[in-house]
Amino acid sequence: MIITLNNIKPSYMSESEVSGSDVYLKKNINLESGKNYLFKANSGSGKSSILNFIYQSNENFEGSIQYKNIRYKNKIDIRKNFISYVFQDFKLFGNLSVWDNIKIKNNLTVHKTDKEINDLLNKIGLSEKKDSLVNKLSIGQRQRTAIVRSLCQPFKFLLLDEPFSNLDEDNITIITKILNNELENKAAGLIVTTLNNKYLFSYNKIFKL
Repeated sequence: MIITLNNIKPSYMSESEVSGSDVYLKKNINLESGKNYLFKANSGSGKSSILNFIYQSNENFEGSIQYKNIRYKNKIDIRKNFISYVFQDFKLFGNLSVWDNIKIKNNLTVHKTDKEINDLLNKIGLSEKKDSLVNKLSIGQRQRTAIVRSLCQPFKFLLLDEPFSNLDEDNITIITKILNNELENKAAGLIVTTLNNKYLFSYNKIFKL
């Protein structure tokens, strides 16, 4: 799968605001599955926006985004089968348990077994919290829940928006290893946004927004 960004720009930003970008208003930026990409930016520079554009949850942009070397019917098909996304605000259901939040997605995709999900929860230290309501969890625990949920579907690209902002170094190490394994098994690409200089993965290309 190749995602091609062509002359894109957030509609709510001026050309002068994105003049220094390596991505915005640039022709034929190709993102290939199997490779890792970092989008680095200051707050307010369209960091989350670029992922929302790619995921098609926000269409408030100029230019075009193409999805090549795959067959799909619509944007729902792309989200279900080709792109998984860990949003910065997680998009979890606070009145449901950790387990139910994960199973809602997995019931739609039938991608992982219950044992595989339990193994993931155990590895990231959430097995004892799986029956707890999400709104009773710490922010870091919610972040880990959202990451596990993102793995419960097929994908050719995994989008991570500030994925480790609320995690300690031990959890970051564990989750990075899990994600690298999933990416390798799926021959998938990774797109990460960050505000800081922590390069947690090995990146094929780093873009400044």
